[in-house]
Amino acid sequence: MPETVRVRFAPSPTGKLHVGGARTALFNWAFARGRGGVFLLRIEDTDPERSRREHEAEILEGLAWLGLDWDEGPDVGGPHGPYRQSERLERHRELADRLLAEGRAYRCFCGPERLAELRAEQEARKQTPAYDRRCRSVAPDESARRAAAGEAFTLRFLVPEGETRFRDAVRRDVTFANAEVDDWIMVRTDGKPTYNFVVVCDDADMAVTHVLRGEEHLVNTPKQVLLYRALGFDVPEFGHLPLMLGTDGRKLSKRTGDTALADYRDGGYPPEALANFLCLQGWALDGETEVFSLETLVERFDVADVGKAGSVFDPDKLLWLAGEYVRADSPERLAERCAPFVAAAGLADADELERRRPWFVDVLRTEQERIRTYAELPARIAYLFAADDAVEYDDKALKNARKHARARELLEEYGAWLAERFDEGPDAVREATKAWVVERELKMPVLFQPLRLALTGLPGGPDLFEVMALLGRDASLRRIRVAGERLA
Repeated sequence: MPETVRVRFAPSPTGKLHVGGARTALFNWAFARGRGGVFLLRIEDTDPERSRREHEAEILEGLAWLGLDWDEGPDVGGPHGPYRQSERLERHRELADRLLAEGRAYRCFCGPERLAELRAEQEARKQTPAYDRRCRSVAPDESARRAAAGEAFTLRFLVPEGETRFRDAVRRDVTFANAEVDDWIMVRTDGKPTYNFVVVCDDADMAVTHVLRGEEHLVNTPKQVLLYRALGFDVPEFGHLPLMLGTDGRKLSKRTGDTALADYRDGGYPPEALANFLCLQGWALDGETEVFSLETLVERFDVADVGKAGSVFDPDKLLWLAGEYVRADSPERLAERCAPFVAAAGLADADELERRRPWFVDVLRTEQERIRTYAELPARIAYLFAADDAVEYDDKALKNARKHARARELLEEYGAWLAERFDEGPDAVREATKAWVVERELKMPVLFQPLRLALTGLPGGPDLFEVMALLGRDASLRRIRVAGERLA
C-alpha cells in the first residue's frame, strides 16, 4: 500500500449536490490535508440519461464555494486521469474480460422475465430476493458459443464461498457471510458497467488508499472487497460515515428541509458556517466547541473519531451558526457578500452599490448584529432605497406611532428643530434629542416611535440617529414631514 494518503470524492452529475455528499467531500478533504495526502475528484457519469455537464459544473462550483480544493480532477488533470468514468470505459472492459477469462465472472443469459419470476417466487416464500446462480453451471465453451450467436447476457461476478472481513475506520471489524452476497451484475446487457464494478476499477487505478463514504454504501463493501482481491489489487481502508437525519429522526430528505448544497448558498448562508455545521454531523472537535475553522478541522480531524450513530441536521442550529459567522465577519467583506442579494431584491444594481461602497459598508455596520444570513439583509434595509414619500409602513410600527395623540404635531415640531441641528452629527443630535424630549416632559417612545415610523416604516431596527446619517439630511427631514401628513 502506498505511503501517501490518497482519498477521493466521486459524485454523480445527475442533479444538485446533496449536503450529505458535501459532508463526505469535506471529511475526505480534511483527512487528506491533515496527513499531507492527495484529495482527488472523480465524476461518476456512467448514467448517460441523467448525467449532465452543467450538473458537474455546479458540483465543482459548490465544493469550491464551501472552501474545498482538489489536487486531481476533471478540471485540473493529474497523473491518474481521465477523471470522468465515461472516459474510462475501455479500461473497464479490459478488466471485465480478464475476470471472465480467469473464471471469476460468468455470463448470465437469464432475461428480465425469468428474473422477475424468480423474485416473485422468493418473495412468496418470504426469502431475500437473490439470483439463484443458474448460469454458473453453463460451461465456458457453451457460454462463448451462445454469446457469439448474439444471445443477450449480463456479466456476473462469481462470489466465492466463505466470508468477507474488512476493517472499517468507523465501525471497526466487519464480517459478511459470502452466502448473503448475491452474484451481482458487473456489466449489463448493453455493455455498460455497473457502479460496484467501475468504482473498484477506478479507485485501484487511481491508487486510492482510503474510501470514506456514506453508511448507505456499507452493503456494497463486501462485493467490492471481493472484487479487489479477485483483480489482485490492494484493498483500501474503508470508513462509512453515519447517516444525516432530519429533525424527524429519518434519513434527511426534502420533507424536513433543504437538502442541496446550492439551496444554502442561494439562501445566503456563509460558506464557512455551513462547512462548520457539516463538520458537526457525526464528528466533534472536543464535545464543547461548536464554532471553529476549516484550518482547525484539518488539524484535528480523524475518521476514527467519527461516531456510528446518525446525526440530526438541525436547521435552527445551522441558522444560529450562520449568525455567529456573520457577526464575526468584517463589514467590508459582509458588504461584498450581501451585495448580490440586495441587487437580486431589486433595491439597487451592482454598479450603484459599488459607487456607494463606503455608504453600503456603513449600512452593514448597522445591521450586522441583526442578520443571520445575507438573504435577510434586503428586507431590513429596503427603506433606505425607497422614495421618501413612499416608505412602506409596517402595521405594528403604524400602530405604535398612532397610539401617541400628539404624534403629528411632535414630528412637525421636531422636524423644524432637527433642521437646525442635523449637521452636528449623530452622537450630538442623539443627546440633544433626548434633552429635547425631557424638556417637554415626555417619555422617549412618544417621539421615537413616530420618528422610527417616519424614517424606516419599521417597528424596530438600528439606532435612529445612525439611520438619519445613512439617509442624509434632506431625506430624513422630508420623511419626517411626509409622516406628519400621513398621520393626519
